[in-house]
Amino acid sequence: MHPGQIDVNEITGYWTFLLSIDWKDPWLIGLILVHIMTTTTALLSRNNSNFQVFLFLVLLLAVYFTESINEYAAQNWSSFSKQQYFDSNGLFISTVFSIPILLNCMLLIGTWLYSSTQLMVTLKTAQLKERVRRERQNKADSESTAKHVKAE
Repeated sequence: MHPGQIDVNEITGYWTFLLSIDWKDPWLIGLILVHIMTTTTALLSRNNSNFQVFLFLVLLLAVYFTESINEYAAQNWSSFSKQQYFDSNGLFISTVFSIPILLNCMLLIGTWLYSSTQLMVTLKTAQLKERVRRERQNKADSESTAKHVKAE
């Protein structure tokens, strides 16, 4: 077995797979920081929907190209990593790259749904206030008309 490779027989489940990853590898730390920055950006830009749509599309493009990224990383792993993690099934890249990105996409969608709900509540409240104002105005108009009719 080549140095820097994990014996496949040692991995019996997803948890052991996660434990077998060297999380102190500098590029993995950088990737985790990128995911944290992406999540922070998604949360801080909640009032800028145009930017969020752009971020959402960029994230989906990154997930779309995951297979190509995995192939490239599998061929060039020794230039940036201590171990060869990039298998043909894509378990590793899905775990450390695609899943966090898709969770960020879900966060963006959740933010949009929450904003839409708040907007609908605001709109319905304004509609109800307008209806009450119109009813009061109509009632006041009909009372003033009734007073004018009595006075004549």
